[in-house]
Order: sequence, then C-alpha cells, then structure tokens
Amino acid sequence: MSASQPKPLLRTFDIISLIVGTVVGAGIFKAPALVASQIHTDTGLLVLWAFGGCVSLLGALCYAELATTFPNVGGEYHFLREAYGREVGFLYAWARSTVIVTGSIAMLAITLGDYMTPILQLGPYSSSCWAVIVTLLLSLLNALGIREAKTAQNLFMAVELVAILGIVAAGVFAHGAPAPVAAAATITHEAPFSGRLGLAMVFVLLTYGGWNEAAYVSAEARDTRRGVVRGLLLGLGAVTVIYLLVNAAYLYGLGHAGVAASATPAADLFKLAFGANSGNLLSAMVAFSCMKSINATMFFGSRSTFALGRDWRVFSWLGHWHPSGAARRAIAAQAAIALALIGLAVLTRNGFASIVEFTAPVFWFFILLVSLSLFVLRHKHPHRVRAFRVPLYPVVPALFSLTALWLLWSSLSYTGYGALVGIAFLAAGAIPLLIERRLAATRPA
Repeated sequence: MSASQPKPLLRTFDIISLIVGTVVGAGIFKAPALVASQIHTDTGLLVLWAFGGCVSLLGALCYAELATTFPNVGGEYHFLREAYGREVGFLYAWARSTVIVTGSIAMLAITLGDYMTPILQLGPYSSSCWAVIVTLLLSLLNALGIREAKTAQNLFMAVELVAILGIVAAGVFAHGAPAPVAAAATITHEAPFSGRLGLAMVFVLLTYGGWNEAAYVSAEARDTRRGVVRGLLLGLGAVTVIYLLVNAAYLYGLGHAGVAASATPAADLFKLAFGANSGNLLSAMVAFSCMKSINATMFFGSRSTFALGRDWRVFSWLGHWHPSGAARRAIAAQAAIALALIGLAVLTRNGFASIVEFTAPVFWFFILLVSLSLFVLRHKHPHRVRAFRVPLYPVVPALFSLTALWLLWSSLSYTGYGALVGIAFLAAGAIPLLIERRLAATRPA
C-alpha cells in the first residue's frame, strides 16, 4: 500500500469540466438521429432531450447526498460496500475495472479511430492503430498526475464548446439549403408509440451517461460540502443546454426527416453549411470529443481501481497512490484491459457492438443498487451528518430507482445473449473473491 493518499485539489470548475467532459462525447453526433427516427415531432424531440436531463438530475441529487455524506475516492464502490457489505462492493469494483470503465475507453477509442482514419490512414488496421495510440498517450498523460490531467481536461472542454458553437452556426447556415439525398427518406410509424418512446429514452439516457462519475472525486474536492453538489448540478445543467442547442441546430438545418434519416447528422449539417470539403473538419471534431471523454473516463476509472487495491489484499498492488496525484498502477491496469478489448474489435467485425452489449446490463444493474443504497444508508446511519439531503425524499430516489430498473430491463431486452458475456465477467469476480477469503483466513491473528 502507498502512504500517499488523494488530496483535495479539485475546484468546482474542475469537477464541472470533468462531468461535461465525460457526458458530452461521441454520442451527441450519433444518438439524435436514432431518437428522431422514433419521435416524429420537433417539439416532442426537444422535450425528450430536456426530460433526459431531468431524469439525470434526479440521479445526480441522489449521488450528491451519497458523495457528501460518505466522501471517498472509491465513489460508488464505497457506497455499495457501506450499504450491502464488502462482497457486493468488491464485485462492483471488479465489474467496473474489467467491464464498465475499460469497455467505455475501448468504445470511445475505436470511435475516434474510425473518424481519424479518413484524415490520416495508418494502414489496413488504421482505426485500431489510432485507438491503441490514443489509449496509450492519454494513459501516460493521466499517469503524470492530477494537475496535468485536469488541466488537459479543462482545455479539452473549452475547445469542444467552441466546436458545439460551430454546430449551432452550421444549423443556421444550412437552413433552407437542399437536403442530402439520404435525408429524403420518410419516417415509418409501424411501431406503437410506447415502444418507440421507450427505445428513444434508452438512446437519450445513454447519451447523458457519465455524470455519476463525480462520485469518484468526492474526497478530492476542495469544497467538500458543496463542491460535488455544485459540480453535478451545474455540470448536468450545462450538458442539457448543450444537447438542446445541438438538437435544435440539427432540426433547423436538416429538418426532422433529415435528422431521422441521417447516419451522421453533424457531418450532413456541415456539408450543407460549409460544403463537401468540411467532412474532415467534422471528423476531427468527433475525434477530439472522443479524446476528451477518454481522458475523463480514465481519470475517474483509476480512482475505483485504486480503491479496489487499497481495500483488498488480492489486488493490493493496485492500491498505490503516487504523490503526483495519480493512481499509476491502476491506470496501467485499465489501459491493458482496454487495449485487449480493442484487440477483440480487430478480431471480430462486430467487436464494437459486443462491447456495448456486455457493458450496458452490468452498468445499469449496479446503478440500480447504488440508487437503492440511499434508502439503506439512511436507515443504517440515521444520525450521520448530511451536508446535502435529497429534496422530496423518498419520492426523488424512488423515481430514479424505477428509471434504473426500467433501463436495466431495456438493456437486457436489447442485448439478448450479448448480456451473458458481461454476466460472465461479473461472475468471474468470484475467483479473486475466494482467493481473498483464503488470504484473510491465513492472516496472522
């Protein structure tokens, strides 16, 4: 174990930057078309995106109470351990380290590679080469220390906000221009509205995913009472505004049918506004957005992996915190697993889809457990000082728990047999857990 521990070095702005950086990723360049194909009115589309922000806010309020009452670098792992015991906490940390975080890094890196390849080809496996290069470079950046990682993230966010403004401007310039051929397709109304609404919400909330990562910096916030709360609320508020502006730009420039029929609405919008040669500019923007999200995911993910090593002898080598403010061994471990998943994508044509499938059910299962842990911890620690309390308790956490349950069911329905891979990874956590028990049994009294 390392004698060095996390220090309160993060300002509220840093937390906001990390939240926006994690949430606003490549999804905003893809998901709006999928949502528009299910919701057939402009008003309904924008209302749904605003509703997604409200649902995420319910979860953020729950996390704000947990993070300020039980501040710990382990974040959700610590909440689950306090509520349900060491074994459940261990299984979450295991799943997060092997599936959730590393799967997100691999998916973002592969997406980045797909967009960078048209700009600079790196051979027959160009996308994978780009994915490997970016994973290694950003892992090295995070290993340098917290100051370097958060400074880079703040710069990433500033540049991406400029890119978002570019999309909004493109929507204005593209308005009234002839729509691309692909946008002429009509929207079908075959599925019942309830089914289309449910599927649309899955895409919307997938795009909002990542705000929960703020729990992992609760022990590193300078303002321990209000830093995480303000970071969550202001960060999600900024994300919701960004998403509404981008979707409004898509609708204004392409029209509803154009958004729904486009595989790449941002690219089509740029072509209409600035000409066919603007494709590389858009590709660079998407790649940059992926890079920002990878950096933030690595930053948060290394915290939970560090906590796993800090608390469990079988992974004690991961519990080393460098004085620079980086969990370097945890960063190296998550980079190695992410690189292995990128290799999986090379071997199988549907490797990207497989990563999505086995990640989603495991993720929402534990989000459900975390939301329910608020009830458990209020009961177990009724007299503990709470700097922030969820308003309208128990209505707010109950609504969010029901939403998480619905998304768990939806992700299982969507993935089918693909979910078995994620479950297998989760079940594999029983092996190191058994080893840990044997180590504890042989520990000198």
